[in-house]
Amino acid sequence: MALGVTLTRPSDEGEVIDRVRAMAALDADPTVATAALAGDPLLGPLMSARRGLRVPGTWDPFEVGVRAIVGQQVSVAGATTVTGRIVERHGPVVAAQAWPGLHRAFPSAATLADADLAGLGLTGARVAAISTFAGAVADGTVRLDRSVGLEELIASLASLRGLGPWTAHYIALRMGEPDAFPATDLVLRRSADALLAAPDGASLAARAEAWRPWRALAAVHLWAAAAT
Repeated sequence: MALGVTLTRPSDEGEVIDRVRAMAALDADPTVATAALAGDPLLGPLMSARRGLRVPGTWDPFEVGVRAIVGQQVSVAGATTVTGRIVERHGPVVAAQAWPGLHRAFPSAATLADADLAGLGLTGARVAAISTFAGAVADGTVRLDRSVGLEELIASLASLRGLGPWTAHYIALRMGEPDAFPATDLVLRRSADALLAAPDGASLAARAEAWRPWRALAAVHLWAAAAT
């Protein structure tokens, strides 16, 4: 696979490489986590079926957070449409020669903290949540640079109005935190229930305690199983 990049400053090359590697989790070693989870009766068969599966990263954790808020209780198509409207209204214009078809970049946290989001298809609660999240990222209350541990990151995110544990753990998972696990995710719970031959009544969160510190990879395998 080849990656094409247009740089306005050659000095940005290192950062671009780091971000791309993070997106594809190229610096993670799934063999360690796979070996640790291979003996689990629920995850073992999933690991064997999808060897080498990695946890997807992201170019921009802030964008992932906004998309997660927008996507709460709406379809993927609907969330994509609304997110596109946010970018069209507030995203910085990208030079026409940078990349064919790319017109705007995702807006910064500082921009969305005070942005007018009315009329884009968002509920009032979603507008408030995006503004609160953006403000917290802009002023450093929430650190999305991997400078804090998982528990501190989750606590800072979940303390924001409109962001619960699911959103917090999902953002952390996409940031590369190996033990992030959105236990309340409906698809994860349904996938686990469907795969268990004899459900024992234990909650998914309780069952996932045995998967530490690799719960993020467990989540990805359960999501992948649900998609097939």
